[in-house]
Amino acid sequence: MKISILLPDLRGGGVERVRIVLAHEFARSGHEVEFVVMQARGELLDEARASYHVVDLATPRFRAVPLALARYLRHRRPDALLAAMWPLTGIAGVANRLSGQKTRLTASEHTDFRKTPSHKGYERWLLKWFGRQLYAPCDAVVAVSHGVAGSLREVAGLRSERVTVIHNPVRPMAAEEMKVDDRQLLRHWLQGEVRLIAVGSLKSAKGFDVLLRSLARLRACVDARLLILGEGGLRSELMELAMELGIAEHVVLPGFRANPSVFLKHASVFVLSSHWEGFGNVIVEALTAGVPVVSTDCPSGPSEILDGGKYGRLVPPGDWRSMAAEIMSVLHNPPNSEDLKMRGAEFSPNLMAARYLDLLSGSHRA
Repeated sequence: MKISILLPDLRGGGVERVRIVLAHEFARSGHEVEFVVMQARGELLDEARASYHVVDLATPRFRAVPLALARYLRHRRPDALLAAMWPLTGIAGVANRLSGQKTRLTASEHTDFRKTPSHKGYERWLLKWFGRQLYAPCDAVVAVSHGVAGSLREVAGLRSERVTVIHNPVRPMAAEEMKVDDRQLLRHWLQGEVRLIAVGSLKSAKGFDVLLRSLARLRACVDARLLILGEGGLRSELMELAMELGIAEHVVLPGFRANPSVFLKHASVFVLSSHWEGFGNVIVEALTAGVPVVSTDCPSGPSEILDGGKYGRLVPPGDWRSMAAEIMSVLHNPPNSEDLKMRGAEFSPNLMAARYLDLLSGSHRA
């Protein structure tokens, strides 16, 4: 098949990373892959371009996408289009109809619509009143967790049989040696007795303020230090809070890093402090590296990945006291790293890509 993957851009987020992982698996299976983006920008753009053709629609506004995408579909004639990230998923259906082509369309949703305040008012209105119609042109609709599937039923009114749950594929990345500059930058963290690590954009949904308060509590008992890999608008606020809590010298924010495995292998505990997630790729990355996990039991994804707490500790969102307590508990009673790695392997790219290919080719049967 000729498969086109549609995204807003190629920033260094979880959805974009998942799409590159899937692209590699599709290509390995003999399919031709092409990326189509509203804007050719982002930390992962060069990585995508190294292996695939990237088509820039040059449409910074969503309202310009239907006609631009319809023209692309008529010109390139892919067999299948895999679209991600609302409202682009809804727009893809409109464009597919405008194109007049017989492109199989699969929409993939990665957020719990019940917990996404970033959605604008008109988007919520569209989902509530026209959800079924907007997804009607889709040959398949994928949710990356059962929680996301539930939100599609509740918010967009989709019937259960219309939604297929496929967990995100997470590619084990080689734990390369840390670069000299990073080793120098992180020397204080590397020297810590307890090295906590978190990964994610510096935004409110990730709950890093809760993690900082948890770190302050931990430091009353152990020499705990925190590394957060990610970039975002809350950097200054988080550092101000760290200063107020008296822990600023024990918190390192080096920015985005494409390969968290380089740093995970030095970590004592991986912590996810999110208020909500669509899935939680970084939890799988930590499991694959054999690193103990403490995560909020937020909607949606962490509990599914950790099998209700079998493979990691779950705490209520926003509860920094419980988070600190569970981190201490896992330090005293660490899990078997091989068990964690085996669980991580259950989200391997080849398994998940095979399920996507069934949908994209039309061979899937409910």
